[in-house]
Amino acid sequence: MENTTNSISNSNSDSNSNSKLHPNEKKRVHAILVVLPQQGHVIPFVQLAIKLASKGFSITFINTEHIHHKISLSNAAVVGKDGGDIFAEARKRYSGLDIEYMTITDGLPLEFDRSLNHDQWVGATTHCFPAHLEVAINRILRSRPSVGCCLIADSYFVWAAKLASKFGLVHVSFWTENAMVLDIYFHRHLLKQNGHIGPGSSGRKDNINYIPGIKSLKRTDLTSYLQEEDLTTFHPQYNFAALDDTKQAHFILGNTVQELEAHTIEAVEAHVPFYAIGPLFPPGFTKMPVATSLWAESDCTVWLDSKPPSSVLYVSFGSYAHINKEELEEIANGIKLSGVNFLWVIRPDMVSSDDPDPLPAGFRDEVRDRGMIVTWTCQKAVLSHCAIRGFLTHCGWNSTLESIWCEVPLLCFPLLTDQFTNRKLIVDDWKIGCNLCDVKPVKKEEVFPKIKDLISGSMGCELHIKIKSIKQVLQNATMMQGSSERNVDDFIQELSIAIQKK
Repeated sequence: MENTTNSISNSNSDSNSNSKLHPNEKKRVHAILVVLPQQGHVIPFVQLAIKLASKGFSITFINTEHIHHKISLSNAAVVGKDGGDIFAEARKRYSGLDIEYMTITDGLPLEFDRSLNHDQWVGATTHCFPAHLEVAINRILRSRPSVGCCLIADSYFVWAAKLASKFGLVHVSFWTENAMVLDIYFHRHLLKQNGHIGPGSSGRKDNINYIPGIKSLKRTDLTSYLQEEDLTTFHPQYNFAALDDTKQAHFILGNTVQELEAHTIEAVEAHVPFYAIGPLFPPGFTKMPVATSLWAESDCTVWLDSKPPSSVLYVSFGSYAHINKEELEEIANGIKLSGVNFLWVIRPDMVSSDDPDPLPAGFRDEVRDRGMIVTWTCQKAVLSHCAIRGFLTHCGWNSTLESIWCEVPLLCFPLLTDQFTNRKLIVDDWKIGCNLCDVKPVKKEEVFPKIKDLISGSMGCELHIKIKSIKQVLQNATMMQGSSERNVDDFIQELSIAIQKK
């Protein structure tokens, strides 16, 4: 695929079908969706595209060529050998979806290792990607001059408000994390004033009880970048710029649930209208109509079927965050000592792209009779399996929502960004999980009794009872008259008014 704007459009038959279903194209809202190039963001963005298309939107979904390339390599059977349109199957399955798929370069060669060179990747996404995106948007708008249009961009882009303003578009920011993180970032000036972030703040252990919408939290509950003493470095400054950009949006869509974060959402809405529309799951939950995996998925069903119900620990640290080798070895040894059955996802770059197998020497042979280790798998399918009893997790937001939906209690080991705040909600507020360790560095002596208690002890039973009630909140929100469905409809109404005013 060339490093130029490359549109992969609907087939003629799809386009004709859509035009019959929606004869008055001028009345349809056209949304240009631009996703942050990380799997944890691509997954909810794809579901948002399908959700809005099912409500009558005309969608242009813009992905980076690099992410598309990885999806195509890992899911050739789904997207086709030619690496084509990832939405093709969704349009076949759900009649009438008007979704155009487009890929553009992020400014770096496809072969460039973004995992090993994170800062260069973020730099390209900040400075090169928006230039290519501007050209693409200009072409899109010229092809649909009479259609009301909006830009729905990931909240972690620093340039979305400026780009939307340049083209006269309504700017919708899509927030893929919990509302508490957004609330914290919006009120970071209060944290600075009270000395809980910045130079000299690392020793603070007192409660933070002055952020609107949040009753209480600790400094260790803040995002990893806010916990850094030097906030002048690249990553904190980038996040601050992105969230300041989000504050300029006309609307924010959030992949969370109104009833779970009501007070926090109210505090956010003092700045920008916020619509909680989560959890964004595919119909049927495990049946993904669009390929989003960046690695080939191992089918673990046969192995899980061979294990007794509620006997397996699932271990995964997500698609992006890294863990250091010493911590991973302690966790591995703790799992070995626990004696429990386990399924562990060790993605190729989890420690480093230069260390594809960071497990302790001999570990795989020692646990062969009760453990399955894979590079990647379909997490929704695993969590839905009756053999799974607990989830040792990095506390990513997608993983958190999926675990709740499957009623699988969590053992928490946050690594990066929002995961520390997610841990607070999981352990302290909702009480559906437990900390893997109370103080880092993690040690195997603390790991193995926690795992045993989660899988076969009283802790696991108590957490399982509690998570059922939180799952009910999610279910209620997604029902026909639930809060998330109502919020989607309210957003569409307000968006239409805003577009008419442009």
